[in-house]
Amino acid sequence: MKLNKRIQKINGLLIKYYGIPERNSRIPDPVDMLIGTILSQNTNDKNSFQAYKNLKKRFPSNEEIYKARRISIEKEIRIAGLGLQKSKAIKELVSGLMKKYGRISLDNIIHKANTEILDELTSFNGVGLKTASCVLLFALDRDICPVDTHVHRTLNRIGIVKQKTPDKTFNALHEDFPKGIAHSFHTNLIRLGREICKPSNPVCTKCPLFKICGFEPKNLKSSVLPTGSSFMLLDHI
Repeated sequence: MKLNKRIQKINGLLIKYYGIPERNSRIPDPVDMLIGTILSQNTNDKNSFQAYKNLKKRFPSNEEIYKARRISIEKEIRIAGLGLQKSKAIKELVSGLMKKYGRISLDNIIHKANTEILDELTSFNGVGLKTASCVLLFALDRDICPVDTHVHRTLNRIGIVKQKTPDKTFNALHEDFPKGIAHSFHTNLIRLGREICKPSNPVCTKCPLFKICGFEPKNLKSSVLPTGSSFMLLDHI
């Protein structure tokens, strides 16, 4: 089966299991999305969302973030962890935008092709392929599926791709990615990776992809699925 058809099949099974994920009712600003994605690294969505709210409460505009001291930014985002690294990345991002465009905006690139936007965004310090692709999906509504550790792990276990890094998985996935399903596919794969296809002791017996998954050896021991909110940060920026 071709890659495109296999992706569509998986997407259908995930929607049948999880439903169609809700989207943000408004389109977020691409710069805010970049900042939110930086905050989301190596922490959970609740902590990164609180850090984002703290930052925006103290500095409502990105121009205020640009003028702020890095240590002041770090203080507001501490709950998200890695405060030094993340505050430096945010500060370098807004400074880089101001230096390159004369304002803290991405309006001049939003009509470009996906590959051009990815190249442009990843030219800024602290912005990798995953962060840049989140802007394309969540702020520009493009058919791009960001690949984080969960998406990378699940796609390789299932057998959709065979790649060693998230960036390589991203490139392989988009060789023939279907139109119109990027948000549901990405979001439901993250839920699958958090709740079922975990790094260790995956709950294979509960997996909606059990019959088509190529992962061996499967964990056939019964286990209880986690309960709680399926809150996704990037749909709340």
